[in-house]
Amino acid sequence: MDIKQLTDEINRFVTAKGWYDPDTLYPQTPKNIAISIAVESAEILEHFQFGDAPKDREQLAGELADVANYLFQLAYLTGIDLEQAILEKLRINYDRTWE
Repeated sequence: MDIKQLTDEINRFVTAKGWYDPDTLYPQTPKNIAISIAVESAEILEHFQFGDAPKDREQLAGELADVANYLFQLAYLTGIDLEQAILEKLRINYDRTWE
């Protein structure tokens, strides 16, 4: 499955839950999805708090999936081709140095 297929599956889920409906309690706006990425990313950090290994790999996998789902959805909502953006960023980073 590629990024577009995953994004389509995420959109089917969000649509089935009614979260794209105008009167939803969970508006799927770019701002709200960006906030959700930050919240879920923080939950990843909890798995490494006070240790170098994840406390629970299965729960960590779920948090990583949450971040990915929101990331794909944000790219969709903003019209960004995430696959192309990743490849372009990798191309730029090959020529970049970190000090």
